[in-house]
Amino acid sequence: MERITSRQNALCTHLRKLASDGRYRRERGEFLCDSPKLLEEALLHGGDLRTVVCAEGTALPPLPPGVRQVSVPADVMKSVSPAQTPQGVLSVCGMPDRTLPEKLPGRRYLVLDGVQDPGNVGTILRTADAFGADGLLLVNGCADLYNPKTVRATMGAVFRCPVWTCGLGELKQLLSASGLPLYGAALRADTADVRTVDYRRCALAVGSEGRGLSQELLSACARTVRIPMREHCESLNAAIAAAVLLWEAARDD
Repeated sequence: MERITSRQNALCTHLRKLASDGRYRRERGEFLCDSPKLLEEALLHGGDLRTVVCAEGTALPPLPPGVRQVSVPADVMKSVSPAQTPQGVLSVCGMPDRTLPEKLPGRRYLVLDGVQDPGNVGTILRTADAFGADGLLLVNGCADLYNPKTVRATMGAVFRCPVWTCGLGELKQLLSASGLPLYGAALRADTADVRTVDYRRCALAVGSEGRGLSQELLSACARTVRIPMREHCESLNAAIAAAVLLWEAARDD
């Protein structure tokens, strides 16, 4: 176990940049996890674990050979942790290869269109994993999957459920090649109650918190679905809407 006491150490600078800079994360191919829970999930589900930093006196689980282990004082941990209240463990993991496949072999996928809140994107990935979705596709400027807030909200699903970022044209081509119809959560002339739709093989699209589905993605939908609610309520939070759709879809399993 190494010991670092300087906030200006190169590793400390690296951790702060991983926490704050999406371009830097992509250039380095690494992201930051900021809790013992996420370290545990990385170990359980084959995350590409590279470095673990812990506050002095914090016990670590057995780590694979080759993982760098570093102990730091509490003040240094506070300076590098993206959380207001550090939990004593930071992990650096390599980003998995998420090259867009030629076809999607699974039965059910979720598409997020411009969902920009990191907590919502992370919660939706966690929910997709819980209800058996085969993957998540992000289009039109969604929040960075590897933002520490997003990663934290996934509660480990970032290591279990594949996520791809792509353009709208790539999405349409991929769904067509995979034989997957796209159902959008929106109001249109063909809108059906979510409780009446066959979800045995499809992709489900949820739009941003403010404007819903973009017109471009809506035009690619084979049909639209609505979640019944009281008349004076216009919409649901994106994460809640995704949870309702995924729950209804899971009933067809």
